[in-house]
Amino acid sequence: MTAPEEAPRPPAERGRTTISDRVVARIAAKAAEETAGARGLDRSVLGVGLPGRRAVRTDVRVHGKVVTAKVALSVPYPMPVRDVARQVRARVRARVEALTGLTVRQVDIDVAELERPGGGRTVS
Repeated sequence: MTAPEEAPRPPAERGRTTISDRVVARIAAKAAEETAGARGLDRSVLGVGLPGRRAVRTDVRVHGKVVTAKVALSVPYPMPVRDVARQVRARVRARVEALTGLTVRQVDIDVAELERPGGGRTVS
């Protein structure tokens, strides 16, 4: 006796969805920037500061349904750096999982700069 054939799935249920690393990285960057105390990094060319700030830097890898992320940002002095990093990690994880359905395994935070009070130059 052979197993009964499964009925074909309706067209709306066929196919697969892939979400690129780049899309997940953008979601992670936006989530980090929305966190109180997290800022983008200074812009510079050959060590010379340029006006304006750039976005939080992210490096994301999607492996099947699992995400690992690295986020580089600055924190203004005297914000509690460890608390800001913890909040960024939680927000990135929650936002990526909510918007993509993927599982975030790890979010590494690199506080690359400390922003001086009054909007002056940062300390790396």
